[in-house]
Formats: sequence, structure tokens, C-alpha cells
Amino acid sequence: MESNIKFDRVVNINKPKGMTSHDVVYKVRKIFNTKKVGHTGTLDPDATGVLPICIGRATKLSDIILNKDKKYICEMTIGIETDTYDSSGTIVNEADTSSITEEDVIKALKTQSGVIDQYPPIYSALKVNGKKMCDIARSGNTDSIVIKSRKVEIFEITVLDIHLPRVRFEVHCSKGTYIRSICHDVGKILGVGAHMSDLIRTKSGIFKIEDSITLEELHKYFEDKEVFDHSYSVEETLSEFPFLKLKDNAVKYYSNGGKIEMNRFIEFDFDPNSVREFLFDSSKCQNCDKIYRVRVYSNENEFIGIGKLHLENDTLTVKSEKIFNIG
Repeated sequence: MESNIKFDRVVNINKPKGMTSHDVVYKVRKIFNTKKVGHTGTLDPDATGVLPICIGRATKLSDIILNKDKKYICEMTIGIETDTYDSSGTIVNEADTSSITEEDVIKALKTQSGVIDQYPPIYSALKVNGKKMCDIARSGNTDSIVIKSRKVEIFEITVLDIHLPRVRFEVHCSKGTYIRSICHDVGKILGVGAHMSDLIRTKSGIFKIEDSITLEELHKYFEDKEVFDHSYSVEETLSEFPFLKLKDNAVKYYSNGGKIEMNRFIEFDFDPNSVREFLFDSSKCQNCDKIYRVRVYSNENEFIGIGKLHLENDTLTVKSEKIFNIG
């Protein structure tokens, strides 16, 4: 039976250790008694932290939130290498780390900054020929997997503290980045191996860990009818995007999938020249979100949805990506 509460919103869950992202989705479905629930990017079972969960028609936002930058605090242990690149895996190599200095670690971590070619872990949910690599690996067919590198962008990587063999650092990165792979690659550079021994996601788009709630808190807020005060509307979730207003005679055509040229924009808060440069620049990271999205409103300030700006013959146009009739 579906919940009687109309709930088209996003909740910022602090995922506990030992639970999969799908486990969290299952728990939220139980709380709201609805099937229409989705997460916005997998967190490994051993990882904790920010996991935005979309409910109802807000599930349309899942891929947009997934594409946003992320921040993590990671603990890396050097001298121990595992097959999964984290502490859940089987140890495949151990080495003496007595010769490794703090300067060596800092220098190795600096190689992971900027746009880099990263090889994802073989034990990951990425698919090869329609099958997850981790499932193929667990079936013993690792020889059939050809792992291809992917360009990801590490905007900033900051060492927080070093107590060898353990190192804590913060990462601000693009979507698609594997923090486990950073640890593994640093271990290779140091020549002693390394693995990710702990991971906390502290930010995903607008969602921050200090504003997150536990599943137990979510259940209590639901029971006490306070859940609206501890969740986000679709419009709030998209608040990072610039806005534009359309002329009255453009709204219907836009809502039906038509492209609207800039001369039919009434108001906007972005620099058209900067947008042109962004859309024209083909050197952006291939795994970053190269789409320029905007929140679209009618002249009466009614939120219509999210649109994509395009550049056609040096003219900016907007085309609808997702239409919302909810607040």
C-alpha cells in the first residue's frame, strides 16, 4: 500500500558502515511505504557519509545529483595491498614501510591532482559486456576483464594528518572518481602498496554531512510528521544551478520540448559570454558534467524544471531536460 503522504523530496542520509546503498533505499521504502525511491551514487558498504535519497517524483533528480562533485575524507594504510583496494579485500602483498617518509607520501599524493587517467578497481560495479566487473571477478574470470582507464578530475587533495603507516587526506573530485584507486596508485608509486582503510563522503553537490540525518532519525521524523522540515524540495536541490525566466509566449513551447532562443529570456543570472566559452571548450574532463544546466521559471516565477543551455551559431538556446510540477 502506498503512503498517504505526498512526498516528492530528497533526504540526505548519513549512511552507516556495513550497509549497502541498496540497503538504505530498502529502508527508506519501508519508512515511506512506497516503491519510488532511488539513491544518487553508490557508496561502498565499508564507507559512511552523505547519500542523498530521492523519493517520489524527485527520483527524476537522481542522475543530476550523481553528476555533481564529491568530497571525501579518506584513511589510507600503506604497506598493505588488497585485491579490492580497500580493507574488505584479501591481502595480496605486504611490505616494509620503515624507509617511507612523510615527504614521500605527500609527493606521491600530489601526482593524483588535476585531470588524471584512473583505472577503476576490478571489484567495482562498472560493467563489462553488461556484467558488473565485481561479479565477473568473484566468479573467477578476472582474465576476461580488460580494465580501461578513465579521465577524472581531482580538484583538490589535502593531507590532514600522517601517522605512518596511516594517512588521512581530503579529496574534492569529479563524479566517477574511485578513492580506492587513488590509494592503490599511491601505494604503487611508493613501492610498498597501499589500500583504503576508511572512507567518509562529506559532500555531494549541495548535500553536506553536517546536515545529514540517520535512518533512525528519518523514521522518527516521519512518525512525528516532521519529515518535511528535514528534507529538500526539488527546487532546493537544484539551487546550485543558475536560473532564467522565459517570456509567457515561450513557456508552452518550451514545456513541449522546443528550443527557446536567448531573445525570449526575460531574466537570468549567468554571464552569456562565460557560458559560450564553457560550451565551446572541448578540453573539459570527459567524466565531468559538461552540460550547462539552469533552473527555468515562467514570468510569474513558477518553477518549471531544469533545462540545458546549448550554443547554436553563437546563439544561446535552452531546451527542457526535466519538467517538474512540484515544489
